[in-house]
Amino acid sequence: MNFKKYRFLLGVSLLLGFSSAFAQTVDPNKETARQLLEMAEEINKSTAVKTQARDIYVQVVDFDPENQRALFMAGKLYLETVNKERAVKYLKKLYELNPEYRFDIPFMIGEAYQYAMDFDNALLYYRKYKSKYESKVNYRGQDLVPMDWVDRKIYECENGKKFMVNPSHWTIVNLGENINSDSYDFAPVFNEDETLIIFTSRRQDGNLNENVDKDNFYFEDIFYSRKVNGQWEPAKNIGTSVNTRFHDSNLALSADGQTLFIYRDSNGGDIYYSTYNETEDDWSEPLPVEGRVNTSFSENSISISPDGNTLFFSSDRPGGMGELDIYMATKDDKGVWSRVKNLGETINTPYDDDSPFIDYDGKTLYFSSKGRDGMGGFDIFKTVYDSATSEWSEPVNLGYPINTPDNDIYFVSTADGKRGYYSSVREDGMGYTDIYMVKIPDEFDEQQQLLAGKDIEKAEDAAAPDVMLTSAETEEVVAVIQPVILEVKIVDQGSKAAMESRVNVREANTGMSWRGVRQENGAYRFELKPTETSNFTLSSEKDGYVFKNLKLKLPVANDEEQMVERTLAMSRIQTGQKSILRNVYFDFGSAKLKKESFSELNKLERMLSENPSIKVEISGHTDAVGSAGNNMKLSQKRAEAVMNYLEGKGVDATRITAVGYGEERPLASNDDEEEGRELNRRVEFEIIEK
Repeated sequence: MNFKKYRFLLGVSLLLGFSSAFAQTVDPNKETARQLLEMAEEINKSTAVKTQARDIYVQVVDFDPENQRALFMAGKLYLETVNKERAVKYLKKLYELNPEYRFDIPFMIGEAYQYAMDFDNALLYYRKYKSKYESKVNYRGQDLVPMDWVDRKIYECENGKKFMVNPSHWTIVNLGENINSDSYDFAPVFNEDETLIIFTSRRQDGNLNENVDKDNFYFEDIFYSRKVNGQWEPAKNIGTSVNTRFHDSNLALSADGQTLFIYRDSNGGDIYYSTYNETEDDWSEPLPVEGRVNTSFSENSISISPDGNTLFFSSDRPGGMGELDIYMATKDDKGVWSRVKNLGETINTPYDDDSPFIDYDGKTLYFSSKGRDGMGGFDIFKTVYDSATSEWSEPVNLGYPINTPDNDIYFVSTADGKRGYYSSVREDGMGYTDIYMVKIPDEFDEQQQLLAGKDIEKAEDAAAPDVMLTSAETEEVVAVIQPVILEVKIVDQGSKAAMESRVNVREANTGMSWRGVRQENGAYRFELKPTETSNFTLSSEKDGYVFKNLKLKLPVANDEEQMVERTLAMSRIQTGQKSILRNVYFDFGSAKLKKESFSELNKLERMLSENPSIKVEISGHTDAVGSAGNNMKLSQKRAEAVMNYLEGKGVDATRITAVGYGEERPLASNDDEEEGRELNRRVEFEIIEK
C-alpha cells in the first residue's frame, strides 16, 4: 500500500463503514471505529509508518472515545514520533478508564508531561509509577521500566524546572523556507565566513530518490545554500557526486569550505570525506577517512579543528564510558589519523554523547549528551580545554530555552562567536526538525559560571540582577535592573473558574519565548526585562478550547521591581466560533507567508490535531485600498496559503475550507490606517463543524 494516499483510502473506508453500519443497524460510530482500528493495526504491524498509523488511531478515538487500544496506541506513537506532548490526552484518558491497562502507563504519562515542559505533572506521574514499582517488587513484565531510568527522568524534570526559572537570553530564529522544509532538516555546517551552509534533509523537492523509505519519509540527502546579499538562497541538492539514491548525511565542513565530511552506513557506519573542486564547481567522490577513526562499529559525528590537525568524533566502539562516546584523533608523522583517544569521564557519560563541534578558538568544545544535568533527550553542553593542565572543564548545559526535553543537537558556532546554529523541534517549526540560528547573549559566559558544577541548585540562589557600574575605579552601583513580574491567570470564559493551560510569552522583535511557571496560587509567572522596543504576545492553549493570544505592552524594566497581572479567558470549542489569527503576516500585496507566522499557525494546527472532529473555514480579508477585484483575489490566495500550510503539517484537507472576502467584511473604518485598515487586513478562522 502507498501510505501517501492513505487519506483517500481512509475516506473510502469511512464511506463503506457508514453504509455497512446503517445496513446492519449498528452504532455507526463504533462500526467506523472498528474499521479504522483494523486499518491502523495493519499499518502499524506491516510498516514503519508510525505517523500515519498514529493519525488513524486518533480518528478511532474520535469515533469511539473509550477504545482503550486506540487510546494507548495514539499516546504511544505520539511519544515515538513528533508532538510528543500530545500523548498526555490519550494516555490520561486511558489511565482514568483502566489504570491497570499496562504497568507503565503512569511512566508514559510522565514522559508526555515532560515533553510538554509541565515538569510538576511529570514528576507527579513518575512518582506514581515509582510507588507502583515499589509496591510490586516481584513484577517482571515486559512493560516494567527499571527504577534507575525512572530516577533519571525525575532528575531531568528537576533540572528542567530550575533551568526554566533561570532562562538564558538566547534569541532563536528559524532559518525559514529557503533552508527548512516540511520534513526533517538537520546537521547544519558552515564555512568560516558563514556564506555557505550544508545540511541534511529528508524533503521531497530535490531528492535524488522519488520513492520513500519504509517509514514513509524520503531518503536523507545533503543540500546546500549560499548567502547572497545577506540572505540564504533556496537550498539545492549537492549532487550525485556526493549523494546516492539512499541515505546520505553530512557531518562537518572545514573552515575553508573545501573539505566535507559525510556519514555512510556501510561497515556499521563510517566517516567519509569529499573535497571541493572550484573549477568544476563540484565535489569529489567521497573516500573513507584514513587511519584509526573508522571501525566496524558506528562512527557518526565529526568535527575538525580550524588548523586541520585534530578530529573530534563519536563512536560506540568497545572500551567507552557508555553508548556513544566522544573521541579525539590526531595525525602521526605521516599525516595519518593514527592516535585516537577517548575524551574520558569529564566529557563522556553512560548515556549517548554525540555531535562534537570544536570552536574556532581550538579549545572550546560543544557537544550534545543524553546524560549530565539535562532536561531530557539530547541537551547541548559546552566545555573548554585548559592546555596548562591538559584537562577539559566541567561541561555546562546551555540551558533553557535553547535546550528542551526533546533532542537539541548538532550545534555549531560562528567564527566571531556571536551566533550558533543547531537542529531542534520547536513551536515555530516548519516540519519535523528544523535548523535554527541562535544569537549568543552577551551575559552567556556569566551565566555559565552560574550554572557550572554538578549542583545546579546554585543557579537559583546565585542568580543576580544585571548591575551597571559608573567606572572601574569607583565601582559605584548606579542601577540594578529588576525584572518585570508578569502573573497570568487562565479562566474558563463561561464559568470564570481558574484552570491549567499551556502559557507562553513571545518577544516579537527577537522571537525569544518563555514558558510560564505555575505558582501555588494557580497563576503563571514570568520574569521579563522589557526594553523600549519590546513587543510581547501572551498565548494560552488547552485541549478542548480555542487557543488565545493577547498582545502585551509592558513597562520598561528599571531599578524597581514591577508587577503586571493579566487574566486570559478561554472559550470552549463550539460551532460558529470565530477567531482572528493575529500573528499571521504577509508582505505587502503578497500571499506568501512570512516565517513570523509559523508560531501562530502551529497553534491552529495543534488545536485541529487535538480535536480531530472539528472543521474550519479560513477566511482572508483586506482593507479597501486598491480595486475590489484585486482585493478579493488577494484575500483568497492568503486564505489558501494558510490552508496549504495546515495541510502540509498533516491536517486533512477535507477539514479546511478557504474563502476570500476581500474588503466586504471590515472590522473598522478604512479611513484610518492604525485604527482601521490595519485591523481590516486579517486572516480569521471559524469553526463550522464540531
